[in-house]
Amino acid sequence: MPWWLDEAPPDPEAEPLVGDAEADVAIVGAGYTGLWTALELKRRDPAQRVTVLEAEHVGYGPSGRNGGFLETYWCALPRLRSRLGDEAALVLARASEGAIPAVEALGEDVWLRRGGMLEVSTTPAQDAAVEDAIRVAAGLGAPERALPVEPGISPVFRRGVRFPDAATVQPARLVRALRRAALGAGAVLHERSRVTSIRRGEVVTGRGRLRAPEVVVAANAWMSGWRPASRALTPFGSYVVLTEPVPELLAEIGWTGGEAIADGRMFLHYFRTTEDGRVLMGSGSGPIGRSGRIDSRFFDDAPTVARAEQGLRRLLPVLADARVERAWGGPIDVSSDQLPFFGTVAGTRIHYGAGYSGNGVGPSWLGGQILASLVLGSDDEWARLPLARRVPPRLPPEPVRQLGGALVRRAILSVEAADEAGRRPSLVARGVAALPRVLGLRIGTR
Repeated sequence: MPWWLDEAPPDPEAEPLVGDAEADVAIVGAGYTGLWTALELKRRDPAQRVTVLEAEHVGYGPSGRNGGFLETYWCALPRLRSRLGDEAALVLARASEGAIPAVEALGEDVWLRRGGMLEVSTTPAQDAAVEDAIRVAAGLGAPERALPVEPGISPVFRRGVRFPDAATVQPARLVRALRRAALGAGAVLHERSRVTSIRRGEVVTGRGRLRAPEVVVAANAWMSGWRPASRALTPFGSYVVLTEPVPELLAEIGWTGGEAIADGRMFLHYFRTTEDGRVLMGSGSGPIGRSGRIDSRFFDDAPTVARAEQGLRRLLPVLADARVERAWGGPIDVSSDQLPFFGTVAGTRIHYGAGYSGNGVGPSWLGGQILASLVLGSDDEWARLPLARRVPPRLPPEPVRQLGGALVRRAILSVEAADEAGRRPSLVARGVAALPRVLGLRIGTR
């Protein structure tokens, strides 16, 4: 169980869906995207009957397990520019600015801290990522969004770039605040209501059936097994370790501003502090799913936990003796180009959003605006965003996708381990690791 869920003030569980029911909009998934969508639909049209169905409990999926990086797309300009072009990158970055004020407007203590985000290089091979972030922001006329800095904090850090437009939150507190806001706005929630079938105008669970002319599917990694999204999504495992409180050590290294930090790896390390002085270290190097199956490897994978702890000890040597108190993992929905996509299944009123690729805390607010506009048929600024109605590249079919992905993942991990050890990676590993880019695909969490 994630420490976040234990720490966050609990809510009584909602009753499961039993029997037949009706709504104007049925939302599958009560994570960030589903709840932001419900809240926005009720804001725009309070008369809308909105019902949200959750397979487990609110916060069970990535929304209760993630690192709590509340980023805007100003932190991802190189990625946006390379996939979508200059103008679209700027449009998305500006649109995403509303995420942090939207969280503030919930009016709850979700440990929101506007400390910005640092991207750091820890090997010569990672320097290019830092330099690219600075160069692209300047080239797009927004140098203030990616500021070169001397990173400090760790002797391992070589170079750094600071993104001011980012914050951190306690993710489980945020998803539970969204739950309360959606219910307060009049949405209906059913937990322990696993959806078994999605058809035009109807969603079926194990014990009930919900009829609704508009359906939204917002189930994150579990959508990798849903046909309309399956050829663009792969589930990856992401794991974190959490230390005991060490506020005196954080003060010693000057990490007191609440900055979120990520390194320049493909399977990146991401780390942040908590309100009580703990350090969370995450590794996006977990297992790859096959055919959309989310199995126990995504929640209990000792090798990935070990890599996360190894990253903690290497990147923050002052914490060499800090006790790791908790570790947990979960699946994330990595898209074929590492950007989310939103749309409507052809010939239906079934809408969907997925593909956050490990960075959904902030962009999920944007997803809620887009999905609300698709449901309402609004030809507005949200429905015209570059992420809406786009078709991401198609991934290879199974079993090629899983087998090839596992091979490339192993090669990338080998290359990055050699890089960190100061060794030259083998020619074979370098060749296999480069295959996705040669084929125009993306793998990993960066």
